[in-house]
Amino acid sequence: IYPYVYELKSKKLTKLSVAVNAALGLQYQWSRDSTALILPLVVPAQQQTQALTVSASPAIQQSSGQKSTVRTYQDLLQNSADEATFSHYATAQLSWVPVNAPARATKLGQPSLIQEFELSPDGTLLLVKQLQRPFSYQVPYYAFPSKVEVWDRSGKLVKTLAEIPLQDKLPQGFDAVITGPREHSWRADAPATVVYAEAQDGGDMAAKVAVHDKLFSWSAPFNGQAQHLLDLNMRYNGVWWGNDEHALAIEMRFSDRMLKISRFAPANPKAGSQLVNERSYNDAYRDPGTPLLTQSRFGTRVLDIRDGNKLLLSGAGASPKGNVPFLDLYTLGSGEKTRLWQSADGWYDRLVGVLDKDISQLLILREAPTVQPNFQLQNLRDGSLTAVSNFPHPTPYFAKVTKQLVKYQRNDGVELSGNLYLPPDYDPKQGPLPVLMWAYPLEFKDAATAGQIKESPYQFNRISFQGPLAHLAQGFAVFDDPKMPIIGAGDKLPNDSFRQQLIAGADAAVQKLVSMGIADPKRIAVGGHSYGAFMTANLLAHSDLFAAGIARSGAYNRSLTPFGFQGEERTFWQAQQIYLEMSPFNYADKINEPLLLIHGEQDNNSGTFPMQSQRLYSAMSGLGGQARLVMLPHEQHGYRARESILHMLWEQQQWLETKVKNRK
Repeated sequence: IYPYVYELKSKKLTKLSVAVNAALGLQYQWSRDSTALILPLVVPAQQQTQALTVSASPAIQQSSGQKSTVRTYQDLLQNSADEATFSHYATAQLSWVPVNAPARATKLGQPSLIQEFELSPDGTLLLVKQLQRPFSYQVPYYAFPSKVEVWDRSGKLVKTLAEIPLQDKLPQGFDAVITGPREHSWRADAPATVVYAEAQDGGDMAAKVAVHDKLFSWSAPFNGQAQHLLDLNMRYNGVWWGNDEHALAIEMRFSDRMLKISRFAPANPKAGSQLVNERSYNDAYRDPGTPLLTQSRFGTRVLDIRDGNKLLLSGAGASPKGNVPFLDLYTLGSGEKTRLWQSADGWYDRLVGVLDKDISQLLILREAPTVQPNFQLQNLRDGSLTAVSNFPHPTPYFAKVTKQLVKYQRNDGVELSGNLYLPPDYDPKQGPLPVLMWAYPLEFKDAATAGQIKESPYQFNRISFQGPLAHLAQGFAVFDDPKMPIIGAGDKLPNDSFRQQLIAGADAAVQKLVSMGIADPKRIAVGGHSYGAFMTANLLAHSDLFAAGIARSGAYNRSLTPFGFQGEERTFWQAQQIYLEMSPFNYADKINEPLLLIHGEQDNNSGTFPMQSQRLYSAMSGLGGQARLVMLPHEQHGYRARESILHMLWEQQQWLETKVKNRK
């Protein structure tokens, strides 16, 4: 990959004559004066020729007797040849590249497996994380052993901060972490101070301790000991830095989906912290918004603090009526809020940025169901709007599509909703329509948050190949994202009653559409991608609500993901009956409606092996079911090639026409 630099003043685009190594992700960073780029460059081939000369040898793995509940991953290293190939392609030379003279690039350190790097705010030091051997055949590269170091501008080692072991023996659960220092980063508002977290519970959130994580800081030149900043009773999830008096620490816990934000004073850690917000991270109605950031004196992004103790908070504004984006002025300490701006009635306005110090000019993005999003300048003093852009409707045929936010209840009282789209020029006199219902189940720990509305009825009707709306052109009504919450309140876990809740949600959606006179109950299809495909196969196996299904890139046999899947933390051996009951493969003989299976041949998403679709198709075929399997060449979990996308749409169109719309 070759980088290009675009100069705003001259509007000149220049290609830099250096090859960037993006094997571990595309990484780059500007120098603080914007005269140079820090880049991981491709190592000249002649220096690596020997790396790929590897003789065949047995691939050997041996367990230690210690538990290792590692998730099911794909595309892992499998033998010594894979190790050599990985090392060959991932090795890079970190370099300082002047944009006006790339040929004069300065090498920083030796070629290595550069996983991450970050320039200190004052531009004098580099925080570098490098992968180390031994590699593993059980986990992806980002869980390999690594070394965290600080280098100076010439690439000379200043300090080794941590040597992180192979992460294949973590405790069970999504909150599991290593026991030593982790998540190193620079403090954004200080010249050169590294911040990191360290678990106090052995890496196991299930441990009964008051403090699960401690936060530390360590300033250059890294003499003495690191300073203890903060105790956290959940898992560290980052900091919004402001100044010596104000920073916001974020912590989370998966088991009950809790999120906590606290204010603390980095210059006075003994003062402790003050709670700003604590809620379920699924609770969008109580989301106070995200702090706006501004540039520090170093050019880094820090909290935009006004009058010494006030923050600007921008949020989606979720409510029972739909999202109403807002901008608030929030006072740290008292918690007082002042609403400065919110989206206008009948529009979906989103804040892009505050353009002046006195908060009188905003840049917003305005849209409506039939109005393409466009940028506007909004003057808060007189309320005037000035158009900045005028993008036309990208798909004029669909401009007459109508959208309605439909609310209904599940049989247990849980509030549900979904977006109903009707085809262009639809006339209610034509009677019930064939319907495509496209969904994705989500897990919750309480019913109140499960039923929350988290979109706006005034959002633009975006027609894309990924979702179901293209089928409006076939005369289908589309019920997009009908909520399918799987709830496990208290000591119960969501999947304890997965099938019952899934069918109840689907039945409620079907009954609502039929009662509205929109849906022909004999011509309703269900579909989804990934976990939505898993949902589709389950609904066809355990209900007779649908005429047919479309399942893309799904997983159907949970014994092939034995150490957890989606939000399930228990292993197959801890919850064997649940794994079996949730696997539609085990009920392939009960799938008596036509099912279209589409999958990328090279799907490398965790758990959704291409084999999942192939085995379900084989089972249905052998049992006399109606199934069609489409394997898309060279595609992974999501499809990218134009040929693949067009073929996918054609397959879906034909399936819906023959199995649903013109069903006999």
